[in-house]
Amino acid sequence: MPDSSVTDDAAKSRIIKHMNADHQDSLVRYLEHFSYLPPSLARHARIVDISLDSLTLVSSGIRTVIPLDPPMANWSEARERMVKMDKAAIAGLGRSDITIKEYAPPAGRGAVIFVLCLTTLLVFRTRRNFEPGSWLYENLLANFPAVCSFFHTIQPWVLYPMFLLHAVEAVHFERTRLRHHSVPRWSRLWWLYVLTHFVEGVTSFWRFDRLVERKKAEKLKEKH
Repeated sequence: MPDSSVTDDAAKSRIIKHMNADHQDSLVRYLEHFSYLPPSLARHARIVDISLDSLTLVSSGIRTVIPLDPPMANWSEARERMVKMDKAAIAGLGRSDITIKEYAPPAGRGAVIFVLCLTTLLVFRTRRNFEPGSWLYENLLANFPAVCSFFHTIQPWVLYPMFLLHAVEAVHFERTRLRHHSVPRWSRLWWLYVLTHFVEGVTSFWRFDRLVERKKAEKLKEKH
């Protein structure tokens, strides 16, 4: 008959390894929901120990023990309990059960819009671009004085409204898309999406939503 302590250690090791490798997003939600940690502190969540009555996690140097109530009767209940905890966290946090872990870059029409918006921001970032002595004036605009004068006049009316609109959209995108789909705030993925959206604007909403729909379809297919 196998030693029960050895069996328990093996079961714990499998659970810890599986959750840390494949369900780190769930661990982040555990800390946010059950331990009330802010996303910035919960984003590095990892299980360091598990027993039949508690789950011990560490993130950003903070060690947290989450009680399992009621305690599990045996290790075979672990998978179902982890799933139930994640569902409770998702509901409590108002999150989606679809976690986005990949970056969807601008492509096709979106790439064209991204380049146009980025060019506009760079060209209209200062009126000096439309004055003699600037690289843009000397190399492209010197032979088009009327166009150059027009751009010089409208520069603040192009830059500031565009900057403000895209900044507001980026905040809305972060709150309604990135946070909702558990993209860790301040992570590399988070910055890629926020900066892309700030430049591109509304079309990045559409691209992100298409990615979410694809992930939903993949998840539904896995269930059948």
